[in-house]
Amino acid sequence: MKEIDISIIIPFYNEKESIPPLVSQLKKLVENFKRKIEIIFTDDGSTDGSFEVLKKLKGDAPYIKIIRFKRNFGQTAALAAGFKNSRGDIIVTMDSDLQNDPSDIPTLVSEIEKGSDIVSGWRKNRKDPFLSRIVPSRIANAVISWYTGVKLHDYGCTLKAYRRDVLKNINLYGELHRFIPVLLSWSGSTIKEIPVNHRPRKFGKSKYGILRTINVILDLITVKFLLASSKGPMQIFGRIGLFSLGSGFLCLVVTVIMKLASHTDMTGNPILYLSVLLTIVSLQFFSMGLLGEINIRIYTKSESKEIYTVKEVVE
Repeated sequence: MKEIDISIIIPFYNEKESIPPLVSQLKKLVENFKRKIEIIFTDDGSTDGSFEVLKKLKGDAPYIKIIRFKRNFGQTAALAAGFKNSRGDIIVTMDSDLQNDPSDIPTLVSEIEKGSDIVSGWRKNRKDPFLSRIVPSRIANAVISWYTGVKLHDYGCTLKAYRRDVLKNINLYGELHRFIPVLLSWSGSTIKEIPVNHRPRKFGKSKYGILRTINVILDLITVKFLLASSKGPMQIFGRIGLFSLGSGFLCLVVTVIMKLASHTDMTGNPILYLSVLLTIVSLQFFSMGLLGEINIRIYTKSESKEIYTVKEVVE
């Protein structure tokens, strides 16, 4: 198969109006950028005719591949499918709504070639509504940076470049696509963030709502747990269990001292009940740790399953 330098992965969902100008801009990039490029569009179950429009435009662009899902699986699944079907040494991801600028791609690639494993775009001058999009995004980025320890200004920017080998063993699901830098940083990958151009949205409407925000928060908790439990679930649950067991024993000692010192009735002492409760809780955490260890071993030995189903692939 022909060697590919760069794979550009573009998920889309109901972007019928945006696709023609985007394809035109990408054609100019391919013509002017002296690299062997493939462009992978992932149709995340569009229902507005986006697939048909793109299929027609593909006629004079043999470097375009289209992966079509049977239904809407979400951006994480769309990116995962693109990663799996890509062949480039450098993988670039971007949005399909024309807000990301393809002319930034050579700069991202240049930073990768200088030695970075991941180059993340920063929409420094973001062209979105201030109160409804920019303010919540800044708060979310600050929280994610603080919570994970990986400092980025813009986790939500899809325009990123990756060295291919760092993506080999990453498993994506839920809304984890925005946490890829965190997951890769944990494995030792280097990250650089650079400002990129951001353009006002011309067509359609944003696919992000309050439900997506809730999903992101839950996935953030998941990511933090995955990072913290990298040495094994028992390292997390076992420590909590030991703390609960120790606290329960301490409460029991206090109850006995109260009985000996002031003849306080042990059976009616709430501290005794707290001791029993903490001991039971400790056993539950030990059990969760053991079950987690068993699940980790099953997971690492089982075959990976895709989080999407493909309807067709147009080469």
